[in-house]
Amino acid sequence: MGYTSVYWNRKTPNPINIMTLTKRDLVTRISNESGLVQQQVLDVVQKTLDYIAESLSKGDKVELRNFGVFEVKTRKARVGRNPNAPETDVPIPERCVVKFKPGKEMRAEVIKIAPAKAVSAASPKV
Repeated sequence: MGYTSVYWNRKTPNPINIMTLTKRDLVTRISNESGLVQQQVLDVVQKTLDYIAESLSKGDKVELRNFGVFEVKTRKARVGRNPNAPETDVPIPERCVVKFKPGKEMRAEVIKIAPAKAVSAASPKV
């Protein structure tokens, strides 16, 4: 089920394994628990994701009670730096991005995670 990513934190010498839940994993679990055929579950999951993506592409907000809210925000134009040539300014244009704000229940569950795991998950992969 899923695959494991190894994250390394400079402050912690031991890498921490973090599982990734894939769409395939979701379909398999839902199929096993509900007794529905995997293809039917896959169709429903895919349609759900398609409708969410379609709504976001129109600029709409998607609110899933007890899960969270997806919304499109506009990032301002800014000036970046090329790390290979720091003296050169690189204009980064304004663009829209999808932001996610977790719901109360999800936030409460995530808070229960040990801080070492949460910090390592945010650290870059090595």
